[in-house]
Amino acid sequence: MKVYRIRHGEQVFYATQEDGHFKSLVTGQPGSVPIPASECTVLPIVVPSKIVCVGLNYKAHAAELDMKIPDEPMIFLKPPSAVVGNNDAIIIPSSSQQVDYEGELAVIMGQTTKNVLPQDIAPRIFGYACANDVTARDFQRKDTLFTRAKGFDTFAPVGPCIETDIDVSGLGIRTIVNDKVRQEGTIADMQYSPAELVSYISRIMTLNPGDVIMTGTPPGIGTLAAGDRVEVEIEGIGTLSNPVVDDDSLKAPVQ
Repeated sequence: MKVYRIRHGEQVFYATQEDGHFKSLVTGQPGSVPIPASECTVLPIVVPSKIVCVGLNYKAHAAELDMKIPDEPMIFLKPPSAVVGNNDAIIIPSSSQQVDYEGELAVIMGQTTKNVLPQDIAPRIFGYACANDVTARDFQRKDTLFTRAKGFDTFAPVGPCIETDIDVSGLGIRTIVNDKVRQEGTIADMQYSPAELVSYISRIMTLNPGDVIMTGTPPGIGTLAAGDRVEVEIEGIGTLSNPVVDDDSLKAPVQ
């Protein structure tokens, strides 16, 4: 089931889409009666308390960088303020000279999770989405810590929906820039599975409903420029698509 986060008037709710209409997941709540999609605004699919990211989780990606797979998952955080949705713009900050895409599978948590074993994780996951761990690579090299490189507003596109009923273990993942495939891999190439990652993270911090875990990127990372359109496509989930602009293009013209 593909789930979207919708605004209709003053009401915000999760809904499914069918025949050009959205319908709330919760009976008796706003949106219980199907609403024409033309009357709704599709919002970013989550408002997380945190975004936990995983580095070097694909064997082929580690190989292309000539780096060793970590003995434990390598995790870092993005701020919730970085989240944008499908078709929202990725803004390249004028202070960075190299902003890269990293297409990823995102886990969306459905229940509060703390100290849970991998075999018990599945019921606690609400679903899965496409994500892009956008990175100012020059700042990542300069700072060694990842906060600035990963934390700019718009650097965490997630969407286009949450797929709640899918086995992700063998799915293909691709990143496409301007209609050219730049990254291609399979979830099976992960060193640590989504369930193992969620379990590991839950032993460090409490995961809340709506939290996002970005599970690492396959080989083929590269640079974005203003005017590009970048898409992250995962089998059975969909395609997350975002235009790329520079921050100067958003400034009001001088009168």
